[in-house]
Amino acid sequence: MDALRLEWAGGAPRLRTARAMTRQGLVTTVSSPAGTAAVVGWAGSARDREAGARDLLDAFGRPGAGPPLPPGDYAAVLVYGDRVLLLRDEQARVPLFFSESAGRVTAAGTAARDLGSAAALDPRYFCRYLTGNLAQPHTDLTPFTGVHRVLGGEVVELSRTGRIRGRTLPRVRRATCPPEPAADGLTRGQAAKELRLALETAVGRRMGTATACHVSGGTDSTSVALLAARLLAEEHDDRRQLVLLAGRFTHGELAAERPYLDLAMRGIRRCAPSARPLVVDADDVADFDDFEHHAGDADEPHPHAFRAPFWSRLHAAAAGLGCDTLLTGCGADPVADANPYLLHRLARTGRLRQMTRQARAWAAGGERGLRDVVHAYVVQPALPLAAERVTALAGGGTVLGGLGTFNRPGWLRPGFARAHGYRQAGAAESRFVFGRRPELSLYDAANYASAPDPLSWQRAPQDGFLLSHPFLDPDVIATMSGLPASVTFEPGRPKAVLRTAMADLLPAPIAGRTCKVPFDDLYARGLRAHGEELIALCRSARHPLIAEMFDVETLCQAVREAQLGTGDSYSWDRVNSSLALVAWLERLNAGS
Repeated sequence: MDALRLEWAGGAPRLRTARAMTRQGLVTTVSSPAGTAAVVGWAGSARDREAGARDLLDAFGRPGAGPPLPPGDYAAVLVYGDRVLLLRDEQARVPLFFSESAGRVTAAGTAARDLGSAAALDPRYFCRYLTGNLAQPHTDLTPFTGVHRVLGGEVVELSRTGRIRGRTLPRVRRATCPPEPAADGLTRGQAAKELRLALETAVGRRMGTATACHVSGGTDSTSVALLAARLLAEEHDDRRQLVLLAGRFTHGELAAERPYLDLAMRGIRRCAPSARPLVVDADDVADFDDFEHHAGDADEPHPHAFRAPFWSRLHAAAAGLGCDTLLTGCGADPVADANPYLLHRLARTGRLRQMTRQARAWAAGGERGLRDVVHAYVVQPALPLAAERVTALAGGGTVLGGLGTFNRPGWLRPGFARAHGYRQAGAAESRFVFGRRPELSLYDAANYASAPDPLSWQRAPQDGFLLSHPFLDPDVIATMSGLPASVTFEPGRPKAVLRTAMADLLPAPIAGRTCKVPFDDLYARGLRAHGEELIALCRSARHPLIAEMFDVETLCQAVREAQLGTGDSYSWDRVNSSLALVAWLERLNAGS
């Protein structure tokens, strides 16, 4: 789906945008004597997209200028009299690619599939993709040979004829720079005020004319919706709308969430009586419904395509009411909670007694064993690949047994993995997830894992909006990453600073929740309903790369084990990613 396209005609750049997406406000084009900017999404403020586009055009107007990128969810192409710039915000929600040959860019746009050739695929990408579901957004590689990704926070400078002059990443990312020393005597109450202010600002800049908020009955989504309701009530603007969007289950495990959902809706509407509840019955939805469509039509393989049926139903309901932005609570788990990888920092700096004392507190607060805590937050970040191999040996016996984030899945053929760098891809992925300082890498990883954004982008033309995540705002992350563990961690009370920050608004039963019902029931139901279809999809696949890459019968056995509940969330993610890749390649094969 190409929202904008940059090409060259007669040696000069030519910029085109999708008219339908322009009418919806998803693409904004502005011009000045200096040049033209086309912005997909929004920069600065979702409510005033034209001003944000003009600010971008002005900020980069001087040659050599490298101003900080404004917050937002956007990809932009800036065409000046002497150069062309391609750039994305740090969160990297909106895709942007360019095709390159001999140091010259031949085209750029938001759809990799339109820039590449189905006959020229890059196997290295698939090895990187199969190491885990974080792989896609933070690597230059794309499925298509010669097509590159503009990375989050990157600025690619081209000459007027398309020659690449440079690719510049931000020097320091505010969200992941080492935390500032905390002020002496900082209390949780003071930290809560800082978080409340940062979160209110993040919510405010993401609200549009008609804003929808996911509401699940948990602390995170309810907090975002409550802040949006407060901001709406303070403005007294009858033209602005707030829609409270929720999926309701009356059967199965997820039915236990309904009392909390009803409580959240009442609490939000007390802040903004004009807010409109939109509760969508989802009892008949299961994971993997219409899987070949959701996975196959994506621009790239989409590891969360199995969950698309649920999100699609909710998004279609919000689109029917004309919403122009949709806020979620995604990202709060790693961002707003205490950072467990601070244990690794204590061990790394030789403070072993302090590490042991805090690890015992983590274990008691999470009802886990001390050994489990030390393994997860000290040993595995230090030796991720070795720790996974040991776990695999201890958990062997089935296809899914012991299969973690980086181990080669048993259905990926060893010859393909060796030939196309699976081992190197796994090492690169582990460095990204943990890095030299895992307590900082946590926030980068959270940014790419926390929400089903490829689905949001795929549906954008029919919905008229993109998902936006206030908890992943750079200012919110910077606020939380700068707080000491003594303030953020309270045994048995996750997200203690957030709960304190929202104490005056959150209904008491929601503020006191420490866990929610997971979507395992939806997943199990989907596998029961569609397991045989998924196995038939794998066995009937005709794309030559599938047989070269996968031992199809072993992959089918993994699907059967997942149907029986064997494995865990890590191993199921590996199955889901592989199935999405099969469906994607098959649709690509049919289209070509």
